[in-house]
Amino acid sequence: MTQTAFTPERSEAHDAADDVTRVAVSTVIFSLRRDPERDAPSLVLPLVRRTRDPYEGLWALPGGWLDIRESLDAAASRTLAETTGLAPSYLEQLYAFGAVERSTTRVVSIVYWALLRTDEVYAADARENVRWFDAASLPRLAFDHNDIVDYALWRLRNKVGYSRIAHGLLADEFTLAELREVYESILGRRLDPANFRRQVENSGTLIPTERFRTGSHRPARLYRYNQDVELADRGPLSVRH
Repeated sequence: MTQTAFTPERSEAHDAADDVTRVAVSTVIFSLRRDPERDAPSLVLPLVRRTRDPYEGLWALPGGWLDIRESLDAAASRTLAETTGLAPSYLEQLYAFGAVERSTTRVVSIVYWALLRTDEVYAADARENVRWFDAASLPRLAFDHNDIVDYALWRLRNKVGYSRIAHGLLADEFTLAELREVYESILGRRLDPANFRRQVENSGTLIPTERFRTGSHRPARLYRYNQDVELADRGPLSVRH
């Protein structure tokens, strides 16, 4: 068997390459898009088509490299604006993904997630290389981005049960039916309207207004969220000094 000779030069080159770890920042952005066939909203997210290797031609989460002079939050906002033109008001750090085999080079990704209302999506500048996909039926994505989206969905479905995070997908005022549709889109299942109404009205997070939504059905009262209740509990690290 032929063996490769061991030399200090080969060892130093190998060690130097192994010691280089780059930090990237990516964002999973959720919004709602109405499905005309079901006449109900679906959870969607934007992806960016890669134009170079690795994974040239595949879709990936929007993101970019962390600059040495910026914070993680600033990098998440900057890379999101550069790749998609989107600027969500709600942006939260999700998780750090750093499996050794996740890229051809050593890359650790700090992943954020964001929620965007439909009007915020339409107000953004459309980018040629960006397309919105149904979160429940994604194609094969670059790197480990399918796993990242699955984790973000799991977190969203858990958090919607104990916070008012659904508000990030709604207008300032909404009907209970519209709020229920958001929950159904996130959870992926139908909810009993009467039970849902009772639960949210007893939660203390909603404030009824004197306005109504009119249309083909009977007028429906508009509600707004109690602004004294946080959108989501970000923990003690959310306090800025």
